[in-house]
Amino acid sequence: MNLKATIANSLWSATNLPSYFQFRRALLQPENAQHKLLQTYLDQNAQTAFGQAHGFDSIRSYEDFKERVPLMDYEDLEPWIEQIRRGEANVLTREPVTHLIPTSGSTGARKLIPFTAGLQREFNAAIGPWLINLLRQSPGIGGGPAYWSVTPVMSNACPENSAVPIGFDADTAYLGGTRQRLASTVMAVPDELRLVKDMDVFRYVTLLCLLRQRELRLISVWHPSFLTLLLNALSTNWQELLTDIRSGQCKYTDKLPPVILSALKLRPLPQRADELRYANSNKPETLWPHLKLISCWGDGSAGFAATGLKRLFLNVTLQPKGLLATEAFVTIPFAGLQPVAVRSHFFEFVDDAGAVHRVHELRVGQIYEVVVTTAGGLCRYRLRDRVQVTGFIGLTPSLKFLGRIGNVSDLFGEKLSEAFVTEQLQQVLNVLDTSPDFVLLAPDKDTAGCHYTLYIEGKPSNDLAESLDSALRRNPHYAYCRDLGQLRPVRLFTISERGYETFLKRQTTTGCRLGEIKPTSFSQILGWSDVFIGTYV
Repeated sequence: MNLKATIANSLWSATNLPSYFQFRRALLQPENAQHKLLQTYLDQNAQTAFGQAHGFDSIRSYEDFKERVPLMDYEDLEPWIEQIRRGEANVLTREPVTHLIPTSGSTGARKLIPFTAGLQREFNAAIGPWLINLLRQSPGIGGGPAYWSVTPVMSNACPENSAVPIGFDADTAYLGGTRQRLASTVMAVPDELRLVKDMDVFRYVTLLCLLRQRELRLISVWHPSFLTLLLNALSTNWQELLTDIRSGQCKYTDKLPPVILSALKLRPLPQRADELRYANSNKPETLWPHLKLISCWGDGSAGFAATGLKRLFLNVTLQPKGLLATEAFVTIPFAGLQPVAVRSHFFEFVDDAGAVHRVHELRVGQIYEVVVTTAGGLCRYRLRDRVQVTGFIGLTPSLKFLGRIGNVSDLFGEKLSEAFVTEQLQQVLNVLDTSPDFVLLAPDKDTAGCHYTLYIEGKPSNDLAESLDSALRRNPHYAYCRDLGQLRPVRLFTISERGYETFLKRQTTTGCRLGEIKPTSFSQILGWSDVFIGTYV
């Protein structure tokens, strides 16, 4: 047991107990919890520029709120956010905007999300119950350090001419105050590592930090492939890592700035090096005997990579993350389900017919689009996430993330959507007993015409392309385009290395962190064959 980590985890847990009990009560009364949140937003922000423009001070009911404020996309809020960027106060919220957090848009353009102290409290109202529930399910999880994935800062081509700081210096800054300090204490990898932009150096130093931690209890990453790619670097660097652990050095010392070297706190660990000497780097589960849980995305297309990760950690619990975004927490893992974070934000849900529902009005099996109003100033904001109700905890629905709305490819009227493609891929891969490390379907062009290409890293079945093409024909629009010859059959492109990493590099051209990119098995973008390393089959 790591005494320092145990004490810090205990103190962190104590700060989260109130939010845990409040969340448990709210699960039984979601309508009441949601009403209080909405009323708070209206009261606090009535005299803001946005509140005055939409008559907040005269809104007396939810029906008034729906009538006065339309559903909004980022483009609708962007002029208001631009005012904040220029330094204007009292625009969307009475509270000051402390930061503007960059995230990627559905079309690739960067969005800036206002962050306030109130939004930070709302995030903690979701994180707290999740952490306490973890400790109750796995009591030993607090007995050692945790790896909360540090995401490298990618280069940013956009000018940062802003009166409000853009982005956080550290991932733990989302927690704020005491919670941030306690979280930093139990981190197996220091926040400063985000400053390393060379991915080979980043992975090596991350592994060095993790291997030094025999008492590692928890790993929390975003996409499961992030961890798989990290672990793939073990075998090629194994002997050098053991040498550095024994000596208290790092082979990349000359490439690391002093702030990182100081944060690493390297010292010789010969006993740990001896223990690892006879370990198998291809079986990472054996490297951390006390590892209890891995938290990562597991819904939608991330399920493919999660299955592969589980094979590496057969005796470690793999817990799918809830649905969370830069803008809001939508669900949290709790008691084996993914209930809506009813104490964090005000939620609305749009069904396929365009009708809007509140949390307590949702029905099992139905599919909805998520709309959120937050203390950060987003109001009736369409997250463009598609979810399905899978059950209830108390009176609060549990949701499964299906995919992004708007991710639809329509070259000739085929109207292929992310949710449909993911479903067909899952069925085909299951039937063919194929478990790829990475998979992406995207439109493609060659001298023979247009078609869709399945980019896959792993060992594909010989029938995969034909089976997927047949499955996609369940969409009558796609079948029609195929029959007319507008689209040729699906082709297969095997990726020889670093599929997910290559995908991320193309997606992070706007300067977003890796963890902000939601998993997808479908892209509308052409030209992936020029990006991935591999060949057509």
